Amino acid sequence: MALRSQVGPSHCIRSKNIKCMVDCSFVSNIGNRMDASKMKGTRVSFPSLPLKATRTMQRLHLDSSGVQYKRGHRVIVAASPPTEDAVIATEPLTKEDLVAYLASGCKTKEKWRIGTEHEKFGFELKTLRPMKYEQIADLLNGIAERFDWEKILEGDNIIGLKQGKQSISLEPGGQFELSGAPLETLHQTCAEVNSHLYQVKAVAEEMGIGFLGIGFQPKWGLKDIPIMPKGRYEIMKNYMPKVGSLGLDMMFRTCTVQVNLDFSSEVDMIRKFRAGLALQPFPVCFTSQIWTDTDNNRAGMLPFVFDDSFGFEQYVDYALDVPMYFVYRKKKYIDCSGLSFRDFMSGKLSPIPGELPTLNDWENHLTTIFPEVRLKRYLEMRGADGGPWRRLCALPAFWVGILYDEVSLQNVLDITADWTQEERQMLRNKVPKSGLKTPFRDGLLRHVAEEVVKLAKDGLERRGFKESGFLNEVAEVVRTGVTPAERLLEMYHGKWGQSVDPVFEELLY
Repeated sequence: MALRSQVGPSHCIRSKNIKCMVDCSFVSNIGNRMDASKMKGTRVSFPSLPLKATRTMQRLHLDSSGVQYKRGHRVIVAASPPTEDAVIATEPLTKEDLVAYLASGCKTKEKWRIGTEHEKFGFELKTLRPMKYEQIADLLNGIAERFDWEKILEGDNIIGLKQGKQSISLEPGGQFELSGAPLETLHQTCAEVNSHLYQVKAVAEEMGIGFLGIGFQPKWGLKDIPIMPKGRYEIMKNYMPKVGSLGLDMMFRTCTVQVNLDFSSEVDMIRKFRAGLALQPFPVCFTSQIWTDTDNNRAGMLPFVFDDSFGFEQYVDYALDVPMYFVYRKKKYIDCSGLSFRDFMSGKLSPIPGELPTLNDWENHLTTIFPEVRLKRYLEMRGADGGPWRRLCALPAFWVGILYDEVSLQNVLDITADWTQEERQMLRNKVPKSGLKTPFRDGLLRHVAEEVVKLAKDGLERRGFKESGFLNEVAEVVRTGVTPAERLLEMYHGKWGQSVDPVFEELLY
């Protein structure tokens, strides 16, 4: 069914082999933001939520940066490594608390922002081999000292940087990730990406290091790639082979781009979630193939989002049943892989019996769920592969033009309203292999893409920020019907002589 938002601005209302070598995304993927509704000193009403949940949100005292206050000090939620004392559990968490936590992300339209997040592979320019952790540490230290970033440590190891609301972090195989600040316009997000790449290159080139913008690493095997010294990754590395055949490839050999966007209400969240899932086949490619057998308990297309009963509570029920990875206590990761967060809420986790979760534990758990669209206190569009600079700006443009414009959003919901669960899953399975040439109903996916890209362009134009030019990369792919991966495969079988080495120059940042 198509939902039309008729909600007030300040509260949430309930409504009932791998063929591709690289990214065939024609748009790319946005950064850790905890931009919650202002609650400190303000009584915010959530009439659709249980009274206890409403009181829970008032008790949390979340400010507009998603920061929790404790004894007069600011503590960042979901830091890397996680902050263990951002919340003190004075009483057991309830499901209503978890629902209220998600609902606290609702914000008025004028406070909606755009966050971008992208990963890239670092490599030695002379050897085309992956960076060792020691080189990555030198790079992080160099960026910190030259460009005034704060260092993030896990034990004695530097594992990231922070500057304002931006952060740089390391994925399991050393993929270098920028989590951008929540920004108002696409011009700002693109400038942020440009500034980041300049800083990284300024230090990396002096070290003989380059960075590759691609969705899947075609040259290195798992044995070639070092694991980063982060406790959570060791737990994931040991657990992944138990639940899928491609989990380690996901961890070590993929790079993604994503965009994180806000919602005004539960109804608004539902509409954007459904549009995002329905359209995920457009920006996906190889990483989607990887996700088909990574861990089906925590990945996929979430068909329940299209149920009439879906809302914050139903997503909480889903997340509670996704097996855990870890709990973070006393600056250590405790292996809880495969265990239940529901049992944690009852103090029944066998590695830490009697211990109760905090909202920090809940936020950390939400980060270990990997569907095509992920709900936190904002929505993450996660389906696109990493790519070159021009596509890093295209993905936010695509999604902003659709999800931040009421007319375009409703048109997309109307177009996709009668798509079945089987059709959505079929597109997710086939697009990584056949791209825009995928047959769909009486035509090709390309024909739907043409209509959707026009809606995105129209939505951007109505925003009034002169942002539609960022869609040019997308429009060209749709016009030709040839994805970036298909172009690279043509070069691989042609002038590259079936060598993958030239891709390191072709897609060098």
